Amino acid sequence: MALVEKVDIEQTGLRLSEATARDYLELLKPRVMSLVVFTALVGLVAAPGAINPFIAVVAILCIAVGAGASGALNMWYDADIDAVMSRTARRPIPSGRVQPEQALAFGLTLSALSVMTLGVLVNWLSGALLAFTIFFYVVVYSMWLKRSTPQNIVIGGAAGAFPPMIGWAAVTGSVGLESVLLFLITFLWTPPHFWALALYKCDDYGRAGIPMMPNVAGEASTRVQIFAYALLVAPVGVLPWIFGYAGATYGAVAAALGAGFVWYAWKVLRMADGDRAMRPAKALFGYSLFYLFAIYAAYLADAIALRIVAAGGA
Repeated sequence: MALVEKVDIEQTGLRLSEATARDYLELLKPRVMSLVVFTALVGLVAAPGAINPFIAVVAILCIAVGAGASGALNMWYDADIDAVMSRTARRPIPSGRVQPEQALAFGLTLSALSVMTLGVLVNWLSGALLAFTIFFYVVVYSMWLKRSTPQNIVIGGAAGAFPPMIGWAAVTGSVGLESVLLFLITFLWTPPHFWALALYKCDDYGRAGIPMMPNVAGEASTRVQIFAYALLVAPVGVLPWIFGYAGATYGAVAAALGAGFVWYAWKVLRMADGDRAMRPAKALFGYSLFYLFAIYAAYLADAIALRIVAAGGA
């Protein structure tokens, strides 16, 4: 009987899934999701006004699920190029552990669930922003920009910069200048962060046919652009203090972190042509991750301190 069932399955072209819960978790890009959740939390805590703790948890969970849905849909669409890149070849779809149609259904289901739940239980502005973020990442970035222009990450980076605005909108039902400044920090941080990676993964992107900046404009031009963006990232990180949205401690921390970003970018700029070790680029990539976490952590600490002071004054 088992042999007959096996033959029937093979004849109909059906394939049994070998996916585990861990494979589906990997589809969500949990490391990216964790950064999205953290920046959204900062936007939520920094926003003026109060929010019910249960609604706050719902908002963060919806943003996390929406971010994971974006990751699953991105992996579904990029399965062909993931298969030829060394750092992505073991992902669930190119390795054959998850079938493409399963990833597509998974991503679409989570997208609809996260957006509708956020809209119904929190507010429709935050739900609309989450829907637009998913659309922007999957359609605008993954399906269009990523394979068509070396400016892919410059424009597409907006998708990763929206979460603080979503967190802010969940509390206020609006988008304020403060949340826009948080958006700008991540938006301007994204190109030098990914171009540092692209410098030492240039061959990978070349095999996949992705027009990342080093493959199109060359390493020298990419290094110059990385440094130029670092010169923008450093002062923008301090803007919340300049505009009065954060205290002097945050301003000092942001200035120090920005100076470090410029220093690492300077070392990339001065890197010798054809340096295959790419140590400065790897160091910048690592520091850029620390920078974004640290500057948002400093902003979160400042926002919590301001709330405590305000509560004490009341």
